[in-house]
Amino acid sequence: MSMITLLKCNATALLLALLLTQPVAANPTPKTFSLCWSIFAGWMPWGYAASEGIMQKWADKYGIRVEISQVPDYVDSVERYTAGEFDACTMTNMDALTIPAAAGVNSTALIIGDFSNGADGLLLRGSGLRLTDLKGKTVLLVENSVSHYLLSRALEWALLKPEDVTLQHVSDTQIAARFLAGQGDAVITWNPILSEIKRQTEVSQVFSSNLIPGEIIDLTVVNSRVLAEHPELGKALTGAWFETQRLMGQATPAGRAARGKMAAAAGTTAEDFNRQLDTLRSFYAPRYALAFARANKMPALMLKVAEFADQQKLLGHDGRGLDTLGIAFSGERTLGNSANILLRFDDRFMQMAAEQRL
Repeated sequence: MSMITLLKCNATALLLALLLTQPVAANPTPKTFSLCWSIFAGWMPWGYAASEGIMQKWADKYGIRVEISQVPDYVDSVERYTAGEFDACTMTNMDALTIPAAAGVNSTALIIGDFSNGADGLLLRGSGLRLTDLKGKTVLLVENSVSHYLLSRALEWALLKPEDVTLQHVSDTQIAARFLAGQGDAVITWNPILSEIKRQTEVSQVFSSNLIPGEIIDLTVVNSRVLAEHPELGKALTGAWFETQRLMGQATPAGRAARGKMAAAAGTTAEDFNRQLDTLRSFYAPRYALAFARANKMPALMLKVAEFADQQKLLGHDGRGLDTLGIAFSGERTLGNSANILLRFDDRFMQMAAEQRL
């Protein structure tokens, strides 16, 4: 062996020894994001996606972690998102406007899951009653929520005024027990609470969201700054959501089994859960959600919601909230102050899902 060859061999051996003795660099820890949700037929897919590994599969695809947490009190979940405790949260279109956006938190409606088509209702105690019988009644509801909005629409239909009823604020975790215990003459709430009350006492459902289709929309909302910095989060959430939605909508043994697990998680029977789903216009395929997001009526629907919010001074004490903040829709459409957009209906990720590009 020549001296040159020997030196090369020694150098190679030395390099190999150094490499073997160096500590192996650990894989970087994936960035973790958080999403919260509350019990509602239209949001049960998030719990299922977490428990069945669907969310983890999509998070792994994009090299991130997503922690999904159920929060018992709906309004509390939205307020905790607004405070920055979660990166994403399930909420209605009105609450997205009146809680995070009104507080200055720039938020994006990433996913449109459904709209209420009977899932929110107004019940009067007793049988055979009509909407006009609402006059003079005490109504239990989560004040300044979509239930309050539904009441305002019901009063319009009945040609009644807000002062014709007395409101009693009750949290969504207590409202069923309070009404079943005899408090109040009427109650406005959403499923599964609505279904539970109707099962346990004699009531007349005199108004429902099926009379105002499309006005109460169920969303998954993400902090806009987080989404802009980490579009992989939007892709993972959207992919997991629509995989679960497709499964839930199938009339197959697998679909029935998925709905059965969601029903059990919601504390009800499969039959009752299916009835609750019937009160939603669910978008089981992304192309339907995309079509709704791009519909011409979207700004008009949100204007009606914003006008109610202003009446209740939920967007500022001057009742001119849209002078201060704006809402953006697909197609570069805006409502309110276009220089300060704080709620965005961004259809890009639903479009990717519809085109199978996730």
